[in-house]
Amino acid sequence: MEFLKITEEQYSEFWEAHSLKTFLSSKEIGKLREKNGWKIHYVGIKDCNELVGAAMLLSIKRRLNRYEFYSPRGVLVDFDNKKHLDFFLDHIKGYVRKNKGYVFRMDPYVIYKERDIDGKVVKNGIDHTKLVEYLKGFGFHKLQNSELEQVGWMFSLDLEGKDEATILKEMKPNTRNIIRKAEKFGIEIRELKYEELDRFLDIMIETGARKHFTIRDLSYYQNMYQLFHDKKQIKYVVTELNLKAYIKKLKNEIKQKEANLENLNAAKYNDGKRNSLKQEVSSLHKKIEDAKRIQRSTKNDIITLSGSMFIMIKPEIIYLSSGNYQEYMNFNSQYLIQWSMIQYGIKNGFKKHNFYGIPANISEKPKDYGIYEFKRGFNGYVEELIGEYELPISWHYFLFRILHQIRK
Repeated sequence: MEFLKITEEQYSEFWEAHSLKTFLSSKEIGKLREKNGWKIHYVGIKDCNELVGAAMLLSIKRRLNRYEFYSPRGVLVDFDNKKHLDFFLDHIKGYVRKNKGYVFRMDPYVIYKERDIDGKVVKNGIDHTKLVEYLKGFGFHKLQNSELEQVGWMFSLDLEGKDEATILKEMKPNTRNIIRKAEKFGIEIRELKYEELDRFLDIMIETGARKHFTIRDLSYYQNMYQLFHDKKQIKYVVTELNLKAYIKKLKNEIKQKEANLENLNAAKYNDGKRNSLKQEVSSLHKKIEDAKRIQRSTKNDIITLSGSMFIMIKPEIIYLSSGNYQEYMNFNSQYLIQWSMIQYGIKNGFKKHNFYGIPANISEKPKDYGIYEFKRGFNGYVEELIGEYELPISWHYFLFRILHQIRK
């Protein structure tokens, strides 16, 4: 076998065909990191003159002229082939040491244990316990969930072999009903252009302030757009509501229900229907008042409700980021966004809709449990990755860990 530096083209060709490929291990993400001071190294291994493993190694200078090396969602190799894995990791370790690296970090896109919709381990399902033990035996340190840079737990929905009717039928009833009600509002879903990305940023700023999380700046979203959009691998979408059209719909609905009321005879057995219709009419009047209030405050007939960012690299669509304006959350437009992208995935041959990150400790119902509940409503299953690992290369690693702990 042979360890060697490879070209960007060789890496991309290998990545394109590999079962573990995801956007984070793409050359585009390497170029994004390069803008922030990282250097890209492409390496691989050949067996019988055939490339059987490849990795994008990113390096950046830290303290004492020493470098951190990171392979996002790497390395790309058959993790069940111990011969190839041993050779590749051993030579990466040597390469990092030769280039003044003090640590090599990776977070492979490999499932740890197969789980069901509730996060319970599937009997006789995928189990990479031996791989985790192997990595620890090699010298890797597994990071805790609080230390992870990338998502460690995800929620996904299989699309392969399913049509829209089947997906709808398999959703939780409440989710299906919310989608149907939201569709009646006349909400439109629109993809943003490059020059409109500040609208997405505004949504994220409002959401971040409310939920106390740090957001990326506009340049990140612009860079991602430029890197992936020409290949139709990214979408920024927003939901919009035309208040004039919405109010008109509500008024027409009121007329219909009032006509139904008039057609009810005075018989006692109609009291229940009569009361129900009256309550519905009252609710519709309240919605009209709310819509008019929004019109007055925004001085705009078309309002933006929410926005989401998706990465679309086959075989999966990844729901990467989203935000909502709190005032308009009652329209439940995020449900419509997910449903529209699921439909897009079915029509365009994607095998999976990946709702992406969920809390690691869902059995304990943490404060962000609602994220999991929202995604769970579409049906699917929990995915636990094997985690993120650091391989100490020199004594500097241990010094820097101590300094990091002191600073924390």
